[in-house]
Amino acid sequence: MDVTIFGSGYVGLVTGVCLAEVGNNVLCIDVDPDKVALLNGGGVPIFEPGLDDMIQKNRAAGRLNFSTDAAAGVRHGLFQFIAVGTPPDEDGSADLQYVLAVARTIGEHIDSYRIIVDKSTVPVGTADKVAAQIAQTLATRGVAVQYDVVSNPEFLKEGAAIEDFMRPDRIIVGTDNPRTGELLRALYAPFNRSHDRVMLMDIRSAELTKYAANAMLATKISFMNELSNIAEAVGADIEKVRIGIGSDPRIGYQFIYPGCGYGGSCFPKDVRALEHSARALGYRAELLAAVEAVNFRQKEVLFSKISDYFGGDLSGRTLALWGLSFKPNTDDMREASSRTLMEALWAVGARVRAFDPVAMDETRRLYGDRPDLTLTKDALQALDGADGLAILTEWSQFRSPNFTDIKARLKHPVIFDGRNVLDARLATAAGLTYLSIGRAPARPA
Repeated sequence: MDVTIFGSGYVGLVTGVCLAEVGNNVLCIDVDPDKVALLNGGGVPIFEPGLDDMIQKNRAAGRLNFSTDAAAGVRHGLFQFIAVGTPPDEDGSADLQYVLAVARTIGEHIDSYRIIVDKSTVPVGTADKVAAQIAQTLATRGVAVQYDVVSNPEFLKEGAAIEDFMRPDRIIVGTDNPRTGELLRALYAPFNRSHDRVMLMDIRSAELTKYAANAMLATKISFMNELSNIAEAVGADIEKVRIGIGSDPRIGYQFIYPGCGYGGSCFPKDVRALEHSARALGYRAELLAAVEAVNFRQKEVLFSKISDYFGGDLSGRTLALWGLSFKPNTDDMREASSRTLMEALWAVGARVRAFDPVAMDETRRLYGDRPDLTLTKDALQALDGADGLAILTEWSQFRSPNFTDIKARLKHPVIFDGRNVLDARLATAAGLTYLSIGRAPARPA
């Protein structure tokens, strides 16, 4: 099938590449000529495991192309995917200006039946706004063209997005037209070989499903972080509690890991947007507000532990940070806990030596060159001259370090583990003090 993707960001790229991978003819449209030139030249603007190889393969096969020509994009595809950003406004609401700009563009160039697919994460009622924008633009042109607007939210985890798209848990399609639903079912047929994963529903239910899923996962994380603080206060071990409650199949083990807060492009933005939507309708979504408040507070926990350890005086001290991205297998630092910690350390006169396997360039882009930030070539080099080590991202390469080497390199033998990835017994056996989340401090015998 012929498919057009508006937006070559994270969701747009993964969607376009995976649809091309199964034989569709995909044209990705983006307003950024530098990004289009990069993609056409074989580069990739984001880090996602396996994405670069798939782009090159499908580009070589002629199934995947990138352009800034919006009119060509509208002519190209029966399916017109909208996969542009919906950044949060200051009040927490989702900014739909880019979504509606694409709708206006489609309305300016459409001349035969098209299916407009909302892939961006958008509030309930956005499909109505997209349809109205296209209708208004067509009326201005004085033409009548049939089209349908569909909600088809994405459920992609950064770091595992290709696997999620190629082998989805579910494919949500919100439409009020049975014929359109069958066309989407046909588009997604290659991803349904073992069993049918397409779930057809009304548009508004589909739009809410995306927000509901992310809000539920964020709630689990904040709940465990709330429990971790209680566990520390009462002398319990949150990791043992996690195993105890995770064994209940009604709860399960996923998304109940305590830590120093969630980040990324989805959970923070989507929880706020859903809470804002409820408030705009006159409903106080108190649980959602609490989820966000707990997460905000949790991002400050590691700084508090560091400050307490050094007696409240961090001026002139240097902290080594392992991990800068908000989660492993991505270079995304949007609302990452590392940023909260670094900025808090800088505010009190401390310095940072940091390492991340893939997010170093993103860190430079965000913070530039500054005297209180040193980015090192590897994890061990970050320890040199540092007063202590803080772990912010659970990259696999951080899980089994040489504790003796860590102790030898640090001025003070202390680890602040914001993700509970290390073995406290091994750390203390090497003479290190080990401070983690939701557990009592572990000190050498």
